[in-house]
Amino acid sequence: MERAPIFNTRKKSGSFSSSSSVGDEKHGLLPLANHQKPKIRVRTLLGHCLYRRVIIWTIAVLSILGLTASTTGVRLRHGRILDFVDFGQGGPDSRGRGEEGITFVVTAPGRDGSEAQDSEPSYQDDQGDEEILHGWLEFRHLDGYFTGIKALVSPQHYTAEYPQPQGAKQTVPTPTMSRMPTPTAYVPYPDYDSRQYLDRYHEVEVCYLDKEKTTPAPNLYAYNGVVQGQPEPVVGSHSLLGLRDDICFDRFGRYGPYGFGYSNSDGGLEVGMDTEQEASHPVWAKTGKINYSGMDWGDAQDRCYNSNRRRFIGAGGDWSTHAPSGRAKISRTAIVVRTYIGVEWTPHVILNFRALISELALRSGGEYGVHFLLHVRDDDAPIWADAAVAQQVLDDYVPLEFHSICTLWSEAQMRLLYPGSFGESFSDPSNADIHGVYRSAHMPLQDFAMKHPEYAHFWNWEMDMRFLGNYYELFDRLGAWAKEQTRMEMWERAQKYYIPRYHGSWDNFTRVVHDEIITSGRGSVLGPVDFPGRFPTRAEQSGQTFLPHSCYRARNGDEMWNRCGVGEDADLITLNPLFDTDESGWVFAEDVTGYDRALPIPPRRCAIVTASRLSRRLLEIMHEETWRMHHAMFSEMFPASMALHHGLKAVYAPHPVYLDREWDLQSVDAAFNGGRDHSTSGHGSPFGFENEHNHKGATWYYHSEFAGLLWRRWLGYAQMDGRGDNGGRFGSGKLRGGREEEESRGATGRMCLRSMLVHPIKWENPADLE
Repeated sequence: MERAPIFNTRKKSGSFSSSSSVGDEKHGLLPLANHQKPKIRVRTLLGHCLYRRVIIWTIAVLSILGLTASTTGVRLRHGRILDFVDFGQGGPDSRGRGEEGITFVVTAPGRDGSEAQDSEPSYQDDQGDEEILHGWLEFRHLDGYFTGIKALVSPQHYTAEYPQPQGAKQTVPTPTMSRMPTPTAYVPYPDYDSRQYLDRYHEVEVCYLDKEKTTPAPNLYAYNGVVQGQPEPVVGSHSLLGLRDDICFDRFGRYGPYGFGYSNSDGGLEVGMDTEQEASHPVWAKTGKINYSGMDWGDAQDRCYNSNRRRFIGAGGDWSTHAPSGRAKISRTAIVVRTYIGVEWTPHVILNFRALISELALRSGGEYGVHFLLHVRDDDAPIWADAAVAQQVLDDYVPLEFHSICTLWSEAQMRLLYPGSFGESFSDPSNADIHGVYRSAHMPLQDFAMKHPEYAHFWNWEMDMRFLGNYYELFDRLGAWAKEQTRMEMWERAQKYYIPRYHGSWDNFTRVVHDEIITSGRGSVLGPVDFPGRFPTRAEQSGQTFLPHSCYRARNGDEMWNRCGVGEDADLITLNPLFDTDESGWVFAEDVTGYDRALPIPPRRCAIVTASRLSRRLLEIMHEETWRMHHAMFSEMFPASMALHHGLKAVYAPHPVYLDREWDLQSVDAAFNGGRDHSTSGHGSPFGFENEHNHKGATWYYHSEFAGLLWRRWLGYAQMDGRGDNGGRFGSGKLRGGREEEESRGATGRMCLRSMLVHPIKWENPADLE
């Protein structure tokens, strides 16, 4: 892979070793082939940091300049006090604490929007806003997540604590094994050595961590079975996407191959050694405890790609899809992780990205490439002009093992790439720079894609996301499922959460959506949309269309359903629904720039949480709309809206999402699909500011509380746990979990969970907070 030397500089790595070496493991677990518009309450606005940025800052300025110079603070409802306001550049120091322990974040962004974060907007603790009656707080907390691995049962004997059939209230007994079960290497990859694979594709060379080819990329380990009583996901589905749901992962099987559970002297990261670890040794039985002290992940990825380059479209400038032998070539995908100066590279963060690179780039034979897009916040730093400055940034802020996969960028660079005036916005609630990461995090990704033609797709990923499972299985299955989805009514399906126990099968869910479209009288979207002020891209001007031939060849409705877009790679895969922002109550719904404000605002779609897979042609359209038309929208809205405008294929992949409480399923649907036409769009959207609280107890949302709690308990750390009668929120209750509880007499040991995405993970080891 080619890299611009100024942006990607390397240091010489030290030696690399392993306590024992082993050939590639071929055998293991193989995968089975209509609400009213909410009233805007001042106390609601002030209870959320996202809106306090604008509202409280404005009130504070007016108060100080026009009303009083009081030093006692600005008194809010219920005795909340704003004790301190920083009118400087904002950032982590711009905060004050109220009398009730509420954290207020007040910022005044400068020209560069320097207060803006490098990930989704994050609320501070809003436990004080009980005046918004959170109905979900009345539901009972679930206990089954925290049962340990000694309660493992086969899928045939498994009963979920939740959800249970309507009207049933079955008590789930907790069995306890006398001794720990044994994990097995988990191999969710194609059988690269099989005749079936080799008849169609090129052979795959094994990829190694070291130049001497003594240590192949390891496998993670899983347990056959599921912990008895463990809840099932309420939203989304393993089986629908092709993910295994009959196995579980503990912390040693997941991270042990990457340095978890052993000391620095053995090449590990010295984490996990203070947690319960009974019978954890099988994960190192074949590979030994791998010494990562001299690791260079860029070099490992390059070696892997070069040894397998004949497999890929575009290698060496050859863009043919088949080799002379007739074997098919495959495209490559980049995982682009957005990071920034000042992020803390804790041992757990390092573990996560070792796993990401090993499982995606190396074990796949180079099918994926992992890169960090490092935001340098100092616009005056000559990171392009001086290689020494770029190297110093890496030395100061990034672990050595990741230096060679970092691409540096700054907002000053974005102003050079996309010069000129973008005009006025329909709305700009953040008051941030249009070239800044807060409003336009897609700009550096667009630039990255233009400089890396070797990739067909780009996953936009973030530092605070984790996958409890194998990353290859996740990304491969998401792409394969999305490819087989029809374009017919895809936008309408994508705007709705799929709740299997409520909607039934996916086919039934599809029929439900179809019936809702008919009832609404709105019709469905297929192909590009037209609207006043729309400008065609150069490709469209030349007569090109992004609708595939399959949509034109169909002769009737059934053929359209079965053929239109089926087998076509998705241009956009999101991990939350693609909702219509109009009248949704989402604060950035009208952050649209560069369009004629005398005309109606263009139609928009959005997916909260920027994690998504974007195709090259989508990024090329976004790039052209940005530089040629000076169009922009808020980061989470721009990719989906461009796909809508130009007729690209976009899907929401309903991955498994768990809830921390025993919601009744009708309430889940009412809360999460409470918008227009029983979807996430329009009035009643779950993404409106008065409804977002429903995600607090989910495992995937940018301000989730449950995600971090569950993840840290799974890692083996005790957490404040509010379970019990009238159970409280995150941080309340008593300290539960951790080594003492997992090792106690009669306990079931450490946790073992089925695969799931969790977000946000802002910290992992409690010691990191000290």
